[in-house]
Amino acid sequence: MNHDSPAILRQSDILDPARAQTFLAALGRSDKVSAGDALLPFFHQLYFWDPQPPSALGRDGHPKVGGAIPDMGLPRRMWAGGQLEFFAPLCAGEVATKTTALKSANHKNGRSGPLAFATLCHEVTQGRTLCVREFQDLVYREDPDPAVPMPAVPMARTDEVFAETQAFDSTLLFRYSALTFNGHRIHYDLDYARDVEGYGGLVVHGPLLAQLLMLMAERQLGALKRFAFRAVSPLMHFETATFCWRKDGACWVRGPDGRQIMTAKAE
Repeated sequence: MNHDSPAILRQSDILDPARAQTFLAALGRSDKVSAGDALLPFFHQLYFWDPQPPSALGRDGHPKVGGAIPDMGLPRRMWAGGQLEFFAPLCAGEVATKTTALKSANHKNGRSGPLAFATLCHEVTQGRTLCVREFQDLVYREDPDPAVPMPAVPMARTDEVFAETQAFDSTLLFRYSALTFNGHRIHYDLDYARDVEGYGGLVVHGPLLAQLLMLMAERQLGALKRFAFRAVSPLMHFETATFCWRKDGACWVRGPDGRQIMTAKAE
């Protein structure tokens, strides 16, 4: 890998065309995916599952920390953002390898209490070709304290030149969780999401929002070279979001009340 951290996880997988086509169907698209076709950007999220037995899972349904990710001492896990570089298309039906390394891990004090951040670097190759490099930013925090007011959420910009709306429901969240083998209970267990982690509903996956932004950006720009995104506030499963685009490659997700959900930059 092209950084100082040693590889801590190496996985190989056949990029099954049926899984990519199933995801497109979940998004309401009728695209056909055959062996040899180039996968759409970020579709590697559908592969490289790391199934663990129930005894190896934490209370939130994710694998316990302490392996690829060190124990940061805080219970709530969120995908805070990421950066991707696309060097060559991944081809459906062929074997690919993903190598993961821990790039950094540190603690900070935020407005709502202690935070911990971890960044993983994933490199996906086919044959001897590096196809995708991804930096995945995770944040860990304490359980919510009802006595502590939530920080104010910034409002999203409204100067887009193109926009699309997308509704979400528990079925789409379940299907995305299944396709990515994501056991995080905030996406399908309403009681847990509300009563333990303090959300107003099921949480729409951050990478699902980023995926929809990437697909929109690719329609505007053609093949993507780079994409970076940052989650700002959670979107609930009963909310309709607006996906916004500007010609400079800025894109973002706006909630139904105008709040900023996610910001991104595409090239």
